[in-house]
Amino acid sequence: MADGSGEYKVADMQAKFAVAVREGRKVTDVSWTPGRVLLSNRRLILAGNGGKRTVPLSQLERLGGRHDANQSIARVSNYVSFDLGDQVLLVAASDHESFERDVYRALLDQRTVMAKHPAVEGGVVQETGWEQARMKIDADGLSAALEGGTFVEFDLDDISGLDAAKRTVDGEKKPVIEVSHTDDEGTSIETHVAGEPSRMRFVEAWLRKGEERSSANVDLSSRDREVLMALYSGVSPFEIPSFLGMDADDVEATFERLVELEVVEEVRVRREVVLNSRGRNIASQAMNEQ
Repeated sequence: MADGSGEYKVADMQAKFAVAVREGRKVTDVSWTPGRVLLSNRRLILAGNGGKRTVPLSQLERLGGRHDANQSIARVSNYVSFDLGDQVLLVAASDHESFERDVYRALLDQRTVMAKHPAVEGGVVQETGWEQARMKIDADGLSAALEGGTFVEFDLDDISGLDAAKRTVDGEKKPVIEVSHTDDEGTSIETHVAGEPSRMRFVEAWLRKGEERSSANVDLSSRDREVLMALYSGVSPFEIPSFLGMDADDVEATFERLVELEVVEEVRVRREVVLNSRGRNIASQAMNEQ
């Protein structure tokens, strides 16, 4: 399972960019330069009126973090920061979410890691061996095709926990990410992923977006949690008012709020809803806290 060696284009869009750190020092008079950003699986190219700059992705140490040196930068709500060690470049693309995902695609698509799946299932440690796996980034998260034929999906909305550690993998100490998520049947499982340090930094950064998205820090009221737990227990949306002793209009308002929070999905008008992956995670945690 060797990594593909050919270069290919990943993204090409309008953007503005800036230098936040130069030669290890923060730049105080940061300003945006309009232009175009081109991204391949090997390099980042920033093209503006002042010329073109090419950055090999092999120089990239990490992604993310705010570098709001002044109001001009702070006013931009979303940008990707490329940390090259002694330099940090900021790129605010015309479609931030798409560009950010494309950056992870450029770094991780078709790259190989080692995977142990499932390492834990339903709270029980499994006697599973390590296999090579080829990764793919998509809109929902990350998937891995294992050498033995198993296909593992890490939907960002399904990830409830992430731990990074050092483990012995095939006789060698390697960074390992332990991912807690759920399968299609809703069973809690844990998959372990290992690889070279630079690659695992980006795998962890991408999956942490799922952990953040699925964490129970959503601003839920006690009534919201009661409705979630009832749905999680199998109570029909139409039976919620009588089951919880709530007014039907209050239940409707709660459903609307939960839809806005992306915790439930509307199945059809006249309010039938189903828990999504994020909602199942939150409801499960809420029940465990009872």
